[in-house]
Amino acid sequence: MHILVIHSEYKTRRRLYQLLTAEGYDVTLWMDDPETIDLAQLNEPTLIIEEWKQEAKAGGLSAWLSHKAGTDVPPIFCLMLIPQNSLAQYTSVLANGADDWLSHPVDPVELRARVLAGKHILKIKQELQDQTRLLRAELAEAEAYVRSLLPNDLTEKVPINARFIPSRLLGGDCYDFYWLDPDYLVIYLLDVSGHGLGSALLSTSVLNMLRSQSLPDVNFYRPEKVLQALNETFQMNDQNEKYFTMWYGVYNRANRQLLYASAGHPPAVLIYSQDQQPQTIEPLKTSGLPIGMLPDIQYHWQRCFIPPASRLYLFSDGVYEIKQHDQTMMNLNDFLDILSTHTADQTIDDILKQVNDRTMDRTFSDDLSLLEVHLD
Repeated sequence: MHILVIHSEYKTRRRLYQLLTAEGYDVTLWMDDPETIDLAQLNEPTLIIEEWKQEAKAGGLSAWLSHKAGTDVPPIFCLMLIPQNSLAQYTSVLANGADDWLSHPVDPVELRARVLAGKHILKIKQELQDQTRLLRAELAEAEAYVRSLLPNDLTEKVPINARFIPSRLLGGDCYDFYWLDPDYLVIYLLDVSGHGLGSALLSTSVLNMLRSQSLPDVNFYRPEKVLQALNETFQMNDQNEKYFTMWYGVYNRANRQLLYASAGHPPAVLIYSQDQQPQTIEPLKTSGLPIGMLPDIQYHWQRCFIPPASRLYLFSDGVYEIKQHDQTMMNLNDFLDILSTHTADQTIDDILKQVNDRTMDRTFSDDLSLLEVHLD
């Protein structure tokens, strides 16, 4: 730990230097404006002892606070010196962001105790910072693994564009699309409950099982049979209490029919226009609990005819469960309004831009997945 002493009085700086170096600490003295210190030079955990100046809003404390907010900088502990006749200001010191206070003139025993306490807190902060850095690296690795499994956009037969935007915590979104045979296309999207590696691992396990068609005795052309088999295989009691929602569809491009079933998932949305009429927005959803919540659940399928020049959208609830600028939560109907204004000559990124323009903090608390299927 490095100690930085900032004080305008030579005697005070000198006394603190003598007391602290006698304890074996590495000490640097500073007498000028604290805001002129190059914060980039603080390359190790630092305890700052600074005089409290009420009229100056604690001197350079604002600079320390902005530095402390960085996630990749060594931790800082701010210890403010308060004159004996101003001890009533100690609450103001802490309210302005200082970590602790010390009365002035300095008592050696009190100084030793406060510095030791600060040293212990800095150690904890450093360990927490190291763990956070490791966790971020693991989440980045998990995100890269999930991305490596997701399919590339389709450009032939049935063009599909997809976007996956993981949250800061990484959730359980996953999707896939592939041909069962030259005419039948599988499209599905699932969303595992919770966040973190556990959710991501479960979603990728489901993806790998479906892609390899390793569910025994299952007709993958029948959406309700697939959901039924997944529910039997992934009961939440065996999956660390995690369940997942899902929408699964099979499109026959020869007769333009779509068979689909859902398990607690937001509806897919079909958009089409006929005979120069305004766009029709048709949600596609069937009843059914999320997969894994209860055994012996019956899932049901529906069939719909796909008009020419249609677009089908699959998405997770992360695309609309966001806080807007007016502090209200966006909902499914709000997202459907965005889709209703989306035209065929626009891209999937135009949809995401409209969603992003509504968000208050420009970040998403949950994974966001969006698929756009062109059924021309």
